[in-house]
Amino acid sequence: MKKLLSFAIVLFSILFFSSCAGIQYMTIETREPAQVTLPTGVRSVLVVNNVVQQPDEIGHNIKRLGKSQTDRTKASADSIAIFYTEALSQFLGEEDYFDAVKYYQKPLRTDDDFWQEVPITPETMNELRTSTTTDAIISLDKLVLQTNWTDFFQQEGYNYASMTGKIHSVIRVYLPSMEGKIPVVQFTDSMKWEGYDIRDGRAYADLIIPSQEEAMKQLAVFSAEKMTNVFSPHWENQDRWYYTQMNSKMREGEMFAKSTQWFNAIEKWKEAYTKEKNKLNQAKAAHNIALGYEMLDDMNSAYEWATTAADLFQQSTTSGSLERRRSVLFKNEIERRRDTSNKLNMQVN
Repeated sequence: MKKLLSFAIVLFSILFFSSCAGIQYMTIETREPAQVTLPTGVRSVLVVNNVVQQPDEIGHNIKRLGKSQTDRTKASADSIAIFYTEALSQFLGEEDYFDAVKYYQKPLRTDDDFWQEVPITPETMNELRTSTTTDAIISLDKLVLQTNWTDFFQQEGYNYASMTGKIHSVIRVYLPSMEGKIPVVQFTDSMKWEGYDIRDGRAYADLIIPSQEEAMKQLAVFSAEKMTNVFSPHWENQDRWYYTQMNSKMREGEMFAKSTQWFNAIEKWKEAYTKEKNKLNQAKAAHNIALGYEMLDDMNSAYEWATTAADLFQQSTTSGSLERRRSVLFKNEIERRRDTSNKLNMQVN
């Protein structure tokens, strides 16, 4: 795989809020591993569309204003699989994980059996890999879409409605080295919209419900983004916080943290921790130290101090207190990141 920077976390932004509790909040980006670890020899992938277009009369229901029953309706899924696979290839390329991400323009299926999955044969796989000079194929092998529309009321001649869209997809990774074992990823999710059923572009422009066709396109792009996280390491935003008690060492640590000088911040917070006699204040200093080590990508030290902080909060706060619950969540998150760090390092180095 293309070699990336060795660190797994960077400071993305810091957002400050006034708080009587003496807490500063910040948003960070964490580098998360791909859910599927492909062999190290896979440096380029080909994304293909291997589904039959869903028939218009399948999967769509509508409940019109004034009616008690739901009726079947039609909606065209034309090009939805193309939206899905094109978006997936684009998103994978933007992650800069593979040396090359290519997209095969022509759908592979030529039959009309929508419900039947037809995996790619070894012969076709090898032909595609050879003609595109890629190592593996990521194939959309099944795509089922559903929309449920309900009208609520009418205002100035326009219906106000809600729609729930559901998507189910199956993606396979075809690897010649897997000896017939093909990784399969199934994904099911939904989205919901509310707004006025307007197609003239004049009224309530910011409260318009999409058409069923547009909703399916949005579902396809949404799903492609989720699948990108399955096959490529990726960045995710997470919230963090540190305590700002009114003593000199904690304040000095805070100043260093604001300028991302985490080694210096940790040093000051350790001095505060050592000198402090109050267990609650010790817990806050220990939490800050754990955060500092996380920012330096030293997850073992971060976990040790997060554990210390959680134990001290347990001893110094009441059952169900916000500090106690929050310290446990932070400890668990650091443990998760520590446990996945080896997987991430294997993928990006």
